[in-house]
Amino acid sequence: MRTKLELFEKQMEFIESTGKADEVLYGGAAGGGKSFGQLADSMVYAIEYPKSRQLILRRTLPELEKSLIRVSLELFPQEIYKYSESKHRGIFANGSIIDFGYCDSETDVYRYQSAEYDVIRFDELTHFTEQMYLYLMSRLRGVRDYPRAMKSTTNPGGIGHSWVKGRFIDIGEPRKIHKVGEGTRLFIPAKVFENKAIMKNDPDYIKRLKSLSEKDKRQLLDGDWDTNEGQYFSEWRRELHVIEPFVVPKEWRRYFAMDYGLDMLAGYWIAVDESDNAFVYREVYKSGLIISEAARVILETQGDDLPEIYIAPPDMWNRRQDTGKSVAEIFFEKGIPLFKASNDRIQGWYCLKEWLHPRRNEFGEKKPRLRIFENCTEVIRTLPALVFDSRNPNDVGDKIHEYTHAADALRYWAAARPIHAQPQEDFDPDEISYEDELESFLGYGV
Repeated sequence: MRTKLELFEKQMEFIESTGKADEVLYGGAAGGGKSFGQLADSMVYAIEYPKSRQLILRRTLPELEKSLIRVSLELFPQEIYKYSESKHRGIFANGSIIDFGYCDSETDVYRYQSAEYDVIRFDELTHFTEQMYLYLMSRLRGVRDYPRAMKSTTNPGGIGHSWVKGRFIDIGEPRKIHKVGEGTRLFIPAKVFENKAIMKNDPDYIKRLKSLSEKDKRQLLDGDWDTNEGQYFSEWRRELHVIEPFVVPKEWRRYFAMDYGLDMLAGYWIAVDESDNAFVYREVYKSGLIISEAARVILETQGDDLPEIYIAPPDMWNRRQDTGKSVAEIFFEKGIPLFKASNDRIQGWYCLKEWLHPRRNEFGEKKPRLRIFENCTEVIRTLPALVFDSRNPNDVGDKIHEYTHAADALRYWAAARPIHAQPQEDFDPDEISYEDELESFLGYGV
């Protein structure tokens, strides 16, 4: 192989992932050497596996011609590689083929309906839709006993940002292979500082990236997947807000806040220390639970770790036509007395933004007052995905309701935080009069 490659660690890791993971994403900051790594990997595979077939995709043909095809002609050794411009196909001396293709529209995927490939490669994956990706995955097949994989490169942002983030970034720690369903996935983060060629030959590239807007700078310079267009919680920084779990001291004040419906129970245990710092340390996130099941799951999940107050949205005090009881009453009967949170959405979001806003502490460290244990995966996944409401720039958009459950629970907690709950260690529903106490817990007479 020619010394022209001069691959660095992350590019080698991408190449060596073949045969280890079914789906691989090499992505992050601009200038991280992703496209070059993709082409180098395709060449290594083509040489190692004779008569193999690969497909490399960009969204449009002009993008393909100006980037991948042009670079491949400079990179691939001409003594063993020939390129057909009319077919957009490269053929190696050992019979291996690389097709350079594009998918400008959803229907373009059917151009590959009868094709068979050992490796399918997406360059700038976030420019594609999830439907394109999943359909083309079905073209990954063949009669030879070769390792097969979907191997992609990309920066954050673009129309596919959310689904790519959910598929590769939110599943767990980067640079580790994760079992997801029937397959395995791997995310390899890329940073411009790792690209020795750019750092040596174009050091001003960093200055140009720093001159971008805050959102673009976070995406293209930092490779930050937790920022997107119209992001509501722009304060969010995974490196600041997400921490490793630790044993929560017994003397810290504990809260439980939830958003509940048949579609989802999103519940969070939150501890507040003596310095008014809060930690989301436990999560329950389950759908399809009736009221009694939801109460049981909460009690089982918390065990002996009892919160001082259970915070819930006001609609849980609405009486149900089928039983004449409210959700709050049924929770009370199951041993969970609820506190009615404020449902002022705007003020609730403002309160939550204050908790998330990083500020310097007494030690000069810039930290938010609210941090989240890394085991609370759903709130970490959904909170940075929330965007502004197009009709009300002060509110969170709720068109994709699946993303709002966890945030709503934290909003209720943030709005209720100024209310000092009384310790409930002595509370025993079997030793008090239901009729006498129900009013104080539910907020109305019976």
